[in-house]
Amino acid sequence: MARGFAVFAGVSPDVIRAAAKEAEALGYTSFWVNHPGPTDGLAALAQAAAETRRIALGIGVIPLHTRAPESIVSGVRGHKLPLDRLLLGVGSPNPGSLRRVRDGVAALKTQLATRVIVAALGPKMCQLAGEIADGVLFNWVTPAHARASADIVRQAAKAARRPAPTLFAYVRLVVGDRGTPRLRSEADRYAAIPAYAANFARMGVDPITTAVAVSRSDMVEAALAPWRGVVDEVVLRALPAEDTVDEMVSLVRAAAPR
Repeated sequence: MARGFAVFAGVSPDVIRAAAKEAEALGYTSFWVNHPGPTDGLAALAQAAAETRRIALGIGVIPLHTRAPESIVSGVRGHKLPLDRLLLGVGSPNPGSLRRVRDGVAALKTQLATRVIVAALGPKMCQLAGEIADGVLFNWVTPAHARASADIVRQAAKAARRPAPTLFAYVRLVVGDRGTPRLRSEADRYAAIPAYAANFARMGVDPITTAVAVSRSDMVEAALAPWRGVVDEVVLRALPAEDTVDEMVSLVRAAAPR
């Protein structure tokens, strides 16, 4: 199972550059940022691109209901993101999410020779992702739920007579007690979003239980064991107590592939 690392796009450029550089040096296969509203995730990802040469660069994900494909294409080109390393994540909430994602992915693929990743939560989006995406990104799910979702993705890809998309899972990462309040806050924020609330109810879990939250770095590997064989790559979304260079690089090192 491959391993990626992800940070909040709104942290300082120094933090992004340092974390990306360290992640590549330590053997992570991808480095991701999100796209949080007014903060341009593509601009943040360009900071990581400038410090790296090999690692894949993911954005998880750009909401198509607030940013049209034409704007995304313009942003990718304007920031000179390397298409051969880019994992261009997109998604959409309801209403109209399935059609918006289908049309958006088609539009992006006609203009950018890069891998397009679809964020999938419910079974219908998992099916669509299997039919059209190069990769699928799960978020705030248990390994058991991810396994069931992965089956839907693979079956849809098989029915469409195309290769199965690469399966990614965003998993929050906290090492040490100081990051726990931030994890709780993040979990509560997502639990207030209707689509996520419904999914947490389907899984029957508190969202905080989907995270890797350990007291010491030597416990990370054991905490990741339930994910092995479920997805192709776990992307560890860092939640340090503070978004400083030292704390972020410490997390990169704590969860580095062994």
